[in-house]
Amino acid sequence: MKKDRDIEKGYTVKQMVGKLRRLADCLEKDKPFRIQIAGERLNIPSSAIFNIEHEREGNMKEVEFQFKWERN
Repeated sequence: MKKDRDIEKGYTVKQMVGKLRRLADCLEKDKPFRIQIAGERLNIPSSAIFNIEHEREGNMKEVEFQFKWERN
């Protein structure tokens, strides 16, 4: 079993656009979305819960697109 972790990975605008396009295509086709982050391959099922989170702390703001699902 993999250890719990919390990482962030930065992408260029071009890379992010490509990932968002692939995500939209998967959502429209009711297919899982596959992505690799920091060497770990993830298979996000079409049944995942999707939400957008807005955080504010001092002068900083953050928007997160989140996908949540149960591990098998």
